[in-house]
Amino acid sequence: MIEVANRLETVSEYYFSKKLQEVALLKANGKPVINLGVGSPDLNPPQKVINALTASFNHPQASQYQSYKGLPELREAMVSFYRNQYNVYVSPTTEVLPLMGSKEGIMHISMAFLNPGDAVLIPNPGYPTYASVAKLCGANPIYYDLHETSNWLVNFEALERQDLSKVKIMWVNYPHMPTGANATEAFFLELIAFAKRHNILIVNDNPYSFILNDTPKSILQTPGAKAVCLELNSLSKTFNMAGWRVGMVLGQAHYINAILRVKTNMDSGMLFGIQQAAIQAMSCSRLWYASLNQVYKQRQALIWNLANALNCTYNKQATGLFVWAKLPPYIKAEEFTELLLKDSHIFIAPGTVFGTNGEGYARFSLCAPTEVIEEAIARV
Repeated sequence: MIEVANRLETVSEYYFSKKLQEVALLKANGKPVINLGVGSPDLNPPQKVINALTASFNHPQASQYQSYKGLPELREAMVSFYRNQYNVYVSPTTEVLPLMGSKEGIMHISMAFLNPGDAVLIPNPGYPTYASVAKLCGANPIYYDLHETSNWLVNFEALERQDLSKVKIMWVNYPHMPTGANATEAFFLELIAFAKRHNILIVNDNPYSFILNDTPKSILQTPGAKAVCLELNSLSKTFNMAGWRVGMVLGQAHYINAILRVKTNMDSGMLFGIQQAAIQAMSCSRLWYASLNQVYKQRQALIWNLANALNCTYNKQATGLFVWAKLPPYIKAEEFTELLLKDSHIFIAPGTVFGTNGEGYARFSLCAPTEVIEEAIARV
């Protein structure tokens, strides 16, 4: 057998990839598993998005290769979306790049800026892909601690005591996944000042800003951000288009051009119809966000009831697509979630999936109908 690359020794298969295979096997064997572990929206996109996709197949360009930079109309829609929703002004020609989902962007950004031996600041807890991609690029993850006592915000005093000489990129993610914590303007100002002192590129991963959140924020709203910041965003959660794979990265032209050099060697452009659909999504009125969040509020209240039944606690001020729950004292996260899966056939994510600081916590997804969550409560 041909040996695999050494880089694969640094990473394992993504937790949810493996776990969902296990859940599927349980279901195949007749176990009525309720999946509250994954943030894959079960609601439909706006109808005009679906209409735009179906209508697009009659267009002469429907099946052709598309521009690596996306349609000009798509970039204009992304810029308008940021102007209208965040009061952020960027150039549609040089400061925004459409992506096939923001997960693609994590790889492209890392490949564009990281050399073997560079260091990357990774939140703990945080999205596991940040660390995996750093390792695949030959960079060294340096985990920075986030704690409930500081509302899951960065402790800059602790960071300054570390050796940051090799740090090239710092991943941040607000509203935060998995905890739902939100950043303040003062925090972003401090973060940008920190990045400038240490010559670090900050990347804010921002796909959850509209879910159960009346005050969506972008780091690019903050004065001085463009010099040292990029922002990833996605249509997956906001418009229920997770499987459509539409995202974007915004920032200074110099940074966008570097990412484009990687991207043009990795894909051949986004399907024309999906671009047309994305344009329609980003033109939705406030009514879309209000109706979406009305559904999630109902589900959130039920998930709180489920957490109560399991003797867990949680922060009612948190936003996003999940409830991050603190387990009863002295209970390990994986033991708790495995027992729940075995005894009640309910799958939730153990906090340790997201880092060592997730020990003692579990994550519940809101991506299930109310009747399914009510069934979970009844089982418990």
